[in-house]
Amino acid sequence: MQFSGTVDIAAPRERVWEFVTDPEQVGSCGPGVQSVQVVDADHFEMRAKVGVGFISAAFAVKCEFVERDPLTKARITARGSAPGSAVDAVGEMVLRSGEGDTTIMDWSASVNISGTLASVGARLIEGTAHKLIDQTFGCIKSKLEA
Repeated sequence: MQFSGTVDIAAPRERVWEFVTDPEQVGSCGPGVQSVQVVDADHFEMRAKVGVGFISAAFAVKCEFVERDPLTKARITARGSAPGSAVDAVGEMVLRSGEGDTTIMDWSASVNISGTLASVGARLIEGTAHKLIDQTFGCIKSKLEA
């Protein structure tokens, strides 16, 4: 599955960059995220509970920043598993200056889900994913624009 979008954030690029590249801060905005453990500057692990339809799974996810161009671009990979399910994802964001002291974030993600969770069907998974994405970016905006 492919996802992408653009988010306008009423905060300077430096502040947005610091927030979105900090696993603990971003994790606080992730629906279902139960814990975030920073391993080193490029690696962190998360535990998150995700429900799609009548199926719920608790994932252990290992994440890695594979590219960082400060204040401009970051790319991350994530690989997670839950009993009977797995997820692999690659996400990328590009920051650019907007009008005044605002930041425009262009983002994209490629997500592959397999196992029991995938059995509920792509349409239901995509609907749930869009809802979670909207909640995450809504939280990020509210924290950065406060």
